[in-house]
Order: sequence, then structure tokens, then C-alpha cells
Amino acid sequence: LSLWRGLKMSVERRSGFSLLIHWYCVRRQQQDQKGLECITPLVNSVEETPESIATEVSGTIPTWIRGNLLRNGPGKFEFGNQHYNHWFDGMAMLHQFKIVDGKVTYRSCFLRSDAYKKNSERDRIMVSEFGTVAMPDPCKNFFLRFLSRFEMIEATDNASVSFVKYKGDYYVSTETNFMHKVDPESLETMNKVDWTKFVAVNMATAHPHTDPDGTAFNMGNSYGTKGALYNIIKVPSTKNNPDETLEGAKVLCSIIPADKSRPSYYHSFAMTENYVVFIEQPIKMDLLKIITSKLRGKAISQGVYWDPKLDTVFHLVDKHTGKTSSTKFHTKPLSVFHQINAFEEDGFVMLDMCCADNGDAIKNYLIQNLRKSGEALDQVYNTTSRAFPRRFVLPLNVNDDTPTGVNLNTRPASSATSVKTVVCHFEDLHGDDLFEYGGLEFPQINYSKFNTRPYRYFYGCGFQHLVGDSLLKMDLKEKKLKVWYKKGMFPSEPVFVPSPEAVDEDDGVILSVVVTPTEDKSTFLLVLDARTWEELGRAEVPVNIPYGFHGAFNSTA
Repeated sequence: LSLWRGLKMSVERRSGFSLLIHWYCVRRQQQDQKGLECITPLVNSVEETPESIATEVSGTIPTWIRGNLLRNGPGKFEFGNQHYNHWFDGMAMLHQFKIVDGKVTYRSCFLRSDAYKKNSERDRIMVSEFGTVAMPDPCKNFFLRFLSRFEMIEATDNASVSFVKYKGDYYVSTETNFMHKVDPESLETMNKVDWTKFVAVNMATAHPHTDPDGTAFNMGNSYGTKGALYNIIKVPSTKNNPDETLEGAKVLCSIIPADKSRPSYYHSFAMTENYVVFIEQPIKMDLLKIITSKLRGKAISQGVYWDPKLDTVFHLVDKHTGKTSSTKFHTKPLSVFHQINAFEEDGFVMLDMCCADNGDAIKNYLIQNLRKSGEALDQVYNTTSRAFPRRFVLPLNVNDDTPTGVNLNTRPASSATSVKTVVCHFEDLHGDDLFEYGGLEFPQINYSKFNTRPYRYFYGCGFQHLVGDSLLKMDLKEKKLKVWYKKGMFPSEPVFVPSPEAVDEDDGVILSVVVTPTEDKSTFLLVLDARTWEELGRAEVPVNIPYGFHGAFNSTA
């Protein structure tokens, strides 16, 4: 179906030989899989391990690595006889791999969010999540159950997406207005922080960007009687007192959606030295359906949909003035969850991100789909669009005198194009070898040294399954891959840790948590040499860990 939709749209824009080439490229991206391994254990509930336990290290873990690999993701998928529907709904479980002197200890605990505590106290789902609506309390009488349908849906504080940092403190975050401050040493849940108490937004992403001085930028929507706005948020780098959280945060600018009642969903955004780049994509949110979801007994996810008739639009915002560029950059319908990097060069913004040609994938990640096996599992995967790394080149100097119908990308080393009004076509940041690994997601770079700067390497997971099943290193100079793959093993998002005296961009290690569904208590922390892509060591953990989302390295060196 996704292939047919892509061809249908392409017919409107292409003809003859170019159409055949496009069909071939799409078909290669959508290589079908057969006989996929069942991954049910990766999305099953597990017990927490609140006290640190030792791991068994094999190989060598460099002694210069000192700190905590912090990971976040869902770890509990039911309460009593009620279960969650979507992978994103599970209760946040926090993980810590403490690395000191070549040894590793492990601990985990559930985030003590209000959602977790309410659900635990009643042993039923009391707070709605993205794909699951909390049903009226059966202990109430019929009239009260009826009235509860008319209550506004309560925003969850189940912060299961990532670890983020503001003013030197660690928080766990999701995509509502709530975060929780967390102690990176004990994983103790500390302050609950509400964005609405500091800036006029109703939510914020779990993927902020940080300037070298510690100033953080994020994005969040606000909803009013006149519809939605996209807002760029700026958070200062320092505190005036130790108890501060988001004090001093401000809305840098607001962007009006193309359709105020159906704004775009976004998981993240891009940033250069001088600009924030917002990607307004055709994954849309029907606000009326979302607002009335509890009344209708439907989950929030039912109000999110893909509209392939719409373009993807890039918006540039000056970080220093808050001024939005009058030039809007259009490209074909794409879905984007994660950017790789963005930087300015020769009067252009180079925007690198992982893109798919279809935005329906989010609906495929139902827990019942992830727990399928055999042909049913193959069918779910084969109808899920894969993401591939692509570069867009956005010219900064577009004005009334700029000629139309001319490629504005004058960089000889780039095959990307931009034509006024400005229509952009991407450049692939990969060779044909990436097709056999199912594309790339969870991209990471040497962030502290190369974010917002020209760079050569990025890292990610290959997706020959519904979750990552390989670790990939991409060399942009040669567009060549290095691959770590072991059948039946599923690595998490790679985290790059630079060596203390690093000179080269890839001088450091990659940390990834590897889980396997076929063996009980067989999880391990993998350490790869980021330069050679060879395994240095691993630390085996004698507990079961579900497949998670994002993490961060908290250096204590």
C-alpha cells in the first residue's frame, strides 16, 4: 500500500524514465523480510533492580571511561487485567550503567511519576497515554462514570522518552508539559516540573539542543481559542539559586501552522550556530478529535494521521533575534523523527536528517503488533516505511532578485537542489549498502564537538526488524558503512563518548545496550571502538531489560 501511494504521487510529478528510476529506488528501500524473529520478550514488563548489581565483563573496557550511561524507555505494559495498546504507553523505566576503572554495575527503577503512582495504587490504568484511553472507574455509579467522559483528558507525566539536561541538571522527558528531575547517581525521582509554569506552551519535545555555553533550545506547541502555535523556547544555561529548574525560560518566537486546527506532529527539530530549523511535516494532529478523545472513548493516537497530499516545509528562525525567515522551503511529503546534524556553510544551511516517505509507521508500533510472530510479524514490518539519512541544502540569501527556476545550490560537492520558491530535493547520505540493513534511525554524532558544525561521521541503528538490529557507522566522505551485527541481538541507540585527549572526530567509544529475545537474562552493555568499529568489551547483566528509546552519558571524570 505504501509503495502504491508513493507511485501514485510520483506519477503526478514524473514521467518516463525518471518514474522507472524512482520506482526502483522505492522498491529497494522497501525490501520485504521473511521469517523475522519474534521479539515479544523485548516488550514485556520486567522487575526493577533498585540496588546496584555487578556485571560480568569480558574483553576490555577502557579505564578512561568514567560515568553513567543513562537509558530511558517503557518497562511496564499492564496494571491488573488492563494493558496498554501502544509501545509509547508503557511506564518509564530508568537504567544506569555505572562505568569505573573498567568495571560496570547496573541498576534500574521505575520513574515515580504521578501516572505510575495512581496506576499502582488502584492496580488499573488511571491515566491515559498516547495509544490507551483510561476508562471510567467501575467503582463509580453510572452517572459519575457518564460525567467523567466529559472531563478534559489529563496530560500524562510518564516521561519515558529520554534523559535531557537543563542548567546542569538531568531530567527525564516525554512530549507533554511535564518532566521529572532525576538524580543520575541514584535514579531517584525528584521534582516534577511543569513547562506551563514558566512559558506559554502546552508541551515540549524530549529532544532539546544545547549551545556550547549550556544555553538550551526546545520547541513546544501552545493551544488557544484561535488554534495552535509552534513555539521556539530558549532556556538559560545557569541558575540564580540551587533549587531553580526552568526559571528564565522564554518563548523566542512563534510560528503559525498552515492549518491551526490541524498542526503538524514533531518529535524533534534541528539547530545550527545561528538558526533553529523547524520541520513542519504531513503527520497531522486533528485537535478536535484529540480534545474529544475521552468523550468518544478513543485514544489520542486516533487523532494523529498522515496526509501525503501536503508538502514538508522547513522554517528558519534566527536564534539571536527570534525573527522567522520569510522564505519557506518546501519538499515532498516526508516523515521525520530525528535529525542527524545541521550546520551553515558557504551561505547555506546543511540539514541532515533521517526521513521516511510515509508517515503511517507510528501506528504500526502497537504492542500487539510487536508481539506477533511468523507471517503476521513479517507483514507488520513489510508495511512499515524505512528511514534513510538525507541532506537538504537551504540557501540563506533568497530575496526578490533571486532568479526563479534555477538551482540555488551552487556547492559543487552536493547533488541536493533548491529552486525558488524554494523547492528542495534531498541528497542521499548513504550508498546502496544501507538498503540491506533496513535504513538507519536513532542517529548520533560527536555532539559536544561537532553539533552545528561540519562533520564526517554519524552513528545509528539499522532496522531489518521493527527495532534496531545492527549498529552502523556512516562515513560521509566516502558514503560507506561499518556494521556491527549479530543475529538475534538487538542493540539500542548508540551513544558516542569521546576519549579524553581526542583529536580526531571518531576518537572515542560507542556504548549500546544489547538485548536478545531468545535467551533469558542475557542483556549486555557493548563497548565499540568508534574508529575501527571493533568490539572492545562487554558487560553482561543478569537481568531482563526491555528495548528502550533514548539515553545519555553522564561523565564523572
